[in-house]
Amino acid sequence: MTQFQIRKDNFSTQRLVESSTNKAALNTGEVRVNITRFALTANNITYAAMGDFLGYWQFFPAIGDDSEGWGVIPVWGFAEVCESTLDELPVGDRLYGYFPPANQVIMKPVNISSQRFIDGAEHRAKLPPGYNNYRRINPEAAQDLQADNEQMLLSPLFITSYCLWDSLQDKDWYGAQQVIVVSASSKTSIGLAYALDGDNAAPKSVGVTSTKNLAQVNSLGLYDSVVTYDSLDQVDANLPTVIVDMSGNSEVLRTLSSHLGNNMKFCINVGLTHWEERTENNGLDEGRSEFFFAPGHIQKRIKEWGIKEFEQKTSSFITETALKSRTWLKLKTVSGLSSMPEVYDDVCDGRVAADEGIIVEL
Repeated sequence: MTQFQIRKDNFSTQRLVESSTNKAALNTGEVRVNITRFALTANNITYAAMGDFLGYWQFFPAIGDDSEGWGVIPVWGFAEVCESTLDELPVGDRLYGYFPPANQVIMKPVNISSQRFIDGAEHRAKLPPGYNNYRRINPEAAQDLQADNEQMLLSPLFITSYCLWDSLQDKDWYGAQQVIVVSASSKTSIGLAYALDGDNAAPKSVGVTSTKNLAQVNSLGLYDSVVTYDSLDQVDANLPTVIVDMSGNSEVLRTLSSHLGNNMKFCINVGLTHWEERTENNGLDEGRSEFFFAPGHIQKRIKEWGIKEFEQKTSSFITETALKSRTWLKLKTVSGLSSMPEVYDDVCDGRVAADEGIIVEL
């Protein structure tokens, strides 16, 4: 097995590790899968930045003899069963879900149905259920690589976008008359912008982005207005405002909070696209800000709506927004885990173009 790892205390430090795990015999109830392709986005860097706080390091333990201090960031992708001890899950089955950036992984499927199963590995038992759920794909179904690429690249982001929009509605927009989206060029932000743009009852939206991404964000035509990080004083401070922050940039949040004053009604912290700019003090009143954990909102809605209604609503939204994204999204495919060090550095350092999506093929 080959696995891509990063240092938990300095996740710009990385390595590829080889192990003989793929030669070990499977235990009863286990399957071995070959990971065939996965997406890499700034969202994966958020997994690293929140690894200790939200348990992301626990999904896929680092392999190797000197694994202390090293972690594995989960990615969304596709895999194929290459060895199985289960009649219900035969060799050749294709899977979609949460995987390590590696060429193989051993899983322990439980609650197996014709459409999905849960990885029942003991070390994953207390982790969010949504991340342990895997979709089975009929091996005889025609493979649509573009649809597959869009699914693993956009679905995990756009479901968060949907949940943000749904949560904002549920809270009556916190009484706001404008929604400021920080890091407006991020794909999760764009998903939220699609939702806001399609909602006639939503407050007006303001995108905040860098100068280099300004033209691309404006070309989307989704935000009612767009400002850059060096022109935050152009934001209308007279309107009650809710901030949705994808950046984690503490200085930007302090500036906005000071500019808006009492009209800063609430701030929802989502991502860390500017993880290097994050500090402990973002200048926000703890009573008017919170970290948004999409799996928690998903479980809330599944409990209230039922799994069928939830999947119908989210699948419809994701499908529609993915199709719309074809007008601007450019896919970049790289080959093999040997390409990971370079593309990971690009993602980690913010060098990936806003309209680009990276797919790693194994």
